[in-house]
Amino acid sequence: MTAVPLAEPAVHPAHRDPQVLRWLGAYTASTLGDSVYYLALSWAAVTSGTPAQAGLVMAVAAVPRALLMLFGGVIADRLGPRRVVIASDTVRCLVTFGLAALLLLASPGLWALAAVALVFGAVDAVFLPAVGALPPRIAGRDQLARVQGMRGLAYRMGSVLGAPLGGLAVAVGGTATAFGVAGVLFALSLPLLAALRLRPLPREDETGRGTALSDLAEGLRYLRRHRVLGPLMVVVLLSDLGFTGPLNVGLAVLAEQRGWGASGIGWVLAGFGVGAGGASLLLTVKGHIPRTGVVMGWTMVVGAVSIGALAYVPHLAFAVLVALSIGLLAGFSGALCNALIQTECDPAYLGRVSAVAGLGSLGIAPLGYPVTGVALGVWGPGPVFVVSAAVCALSGVYALAVRAVRRAELPKT
Repeated sequence: MTAVPLAEPAVHPAHRDPQVLRWLGAYTASTLGDSVYYLALSWAAVTSGTPAQAGLVMAVAAVPRALLMLFGGVIADRLGPRRVVIASDTVRCLVTFGLAALLLLASPGLWALAAVALVFGAVDAVFLPAVGALPPRIAGRDQLARVQGMRGLAYRMGSVLGAPLGGLAVAVGGTATAFGVAGVLFALSLPLLAALRLRPLPREDETGRGTALSDLAEGLRYLRRHRVLGPLMVVVLLSDLGFTGPLNVGLAVLAEQRGWGASGIGWVLAGFGVGAGGASLLLTVKGHIPRTGVVMGWTMVVGAVSIGALAYVPHLAFAVLVALSIGLLAGFSGALCNALIQTECDPAYLGRVSAVAGLGSLGIAPLGYPVTGVALGVWGPGPVFVVSAAVCALSGVYALAVRAVRRAELPKT
């Protein structure tokens, strides 16, 4: 089974295509809003309860996101990704404005924060698959790699700038102001999204005729039978399982043992972010990477070596350099994987395929955090990082071993 092209490639390259630039502006504003929202939520939760209660509030969003994401992909494919993204950002805008007003008028406590977190988790379950399904509807197949690179740059910008912006808003006007700023950023995305004009699907008049369950089952059958996409889902899951534990749990333990402190964690994460941003920039500029499947597999394997090495670096400066290499290699392989998913998938199924791919990192991989924490306490960072690196390397080896993935190519620009 192969992808069904929507239309001829766009006349303009992605970085000069008005459609792509509108989408990119909306995505950047939404990502900034997310970063400000999460900082404001965590600060409000910490100041309103105990650390354990704050952790529970922050974790609440993961439940509806994991439970509903597959059906979120069905909704994105049925209603169209633009409608779903507009509706999602509208809900997030109204909810954050409402919480800002509530905080100004009263002290609602943790229950209100938990309710907002639940709403955001449910919205994420439909928003994330829809975001993944949008690029092929606004850009030609030969530009999708560049679009993924631009998306990576926008995501890094949102992560880097959003936290300081949220912190400044909290310092100036408290958490109510920070939630208000997040609402404004969500609102900024709406006119840009409304101005998008999507290409029609080849079989758009045939979509959405079954039940949600039948549509989901059809999408899973499509994935299982596809010679490239099915194995790519295994690659994504293995890389997420191996990557997220050390970076989200193990890094804090490593910094504590090395005496780097919280600032050391920040420097290591900054190195990772710079590397990942560099990978996105490279893909944006190049557009086409020859022998895409082979390059993706080997960068996963080499990046896994860097993950294992991070646990054995004694000095912070060297750890930052290793983190930069992890970000560059993992970011590049991840961007190539996403670009292959975009170009190989029939756009009519892309919402459901994006949901399956996202479920690994947002639903399944976080379940391993407690296991990683226990293992860190028993064996220490070294063995845990090595095992995690081995899982990441396995994802690259599997990509190289599957002939269809190894021979997969991005369209030439």
